[in-house]
Amino acid sequence: MRRTLLCLLPLVAACSSPSEQASTVSSSDTAPATAEPMDTARPAIVNAQSDTLKTVRKRHIFSAPATPDVFTLALRGPNLLSSEATFTITTTGGQVIFREVLTAPDLEAALVYEMKDSTATQAEREAYVRRRMDEFFAEKNFQRPALPASATYQPGLADRTAWDDLHQRSDALGFHYLVGKEDRRVIAWSPLRKQVIRVQ
Repeated sequence: MRRTLLCLLPLVAACSSPSEQASTVSSSDTAPATAEPMDTARPAIVNAQSDTLKTVRKRHIFSAPATPDVFTLALRGPNLLSSEATFTITTTGGQVIFREVLTAPDLEAALVYEMKDSTATQAEREAYVRRRMDEFFAEKNFQRPALPASATYQPGLADRTAWDDLHQRSDALGFHYLVGKEDRRVIAWSPLRKQVIRVQ
């Protein structure tokens, strides 16, 4: 009887299901799973410029008397009313000497002074943002001298020495722009500091 059972044991092992056989394999016998390599050859889905909605550029004398700088306002985001506008000034040599980020509401806020009704439609708001961008670098926004004789120093904008130096320069050029409804800013190139400073 014992001999019969021993003879049947190999037969039972051979007839067992594959899952039962697999469960007897130790984990040390299996090869570790490797992650699929990244596909770096495939082009990126998102283009760095794909979210650019509008760009306005103007070349104008500013930091140097003979070579104009490039003034750029680039609006990026999902739509005109939920976006950011990057304002940069770049020299002919490609150096960015000024950079400021404005929001769409910064460009849109002054619309309230032109509204005939209590609310504006989305189309009216978008049209106003486009117009503000188109007029941002209008010639009337550049003035010489940067600081009129009647200007007074405002602490917290530029250091007093650089401000006084610009105040004495009749050839210094200032650029005016509006942020929000009433924040009128004036920036100028400071030959003393070799950088753009806010003077008003």
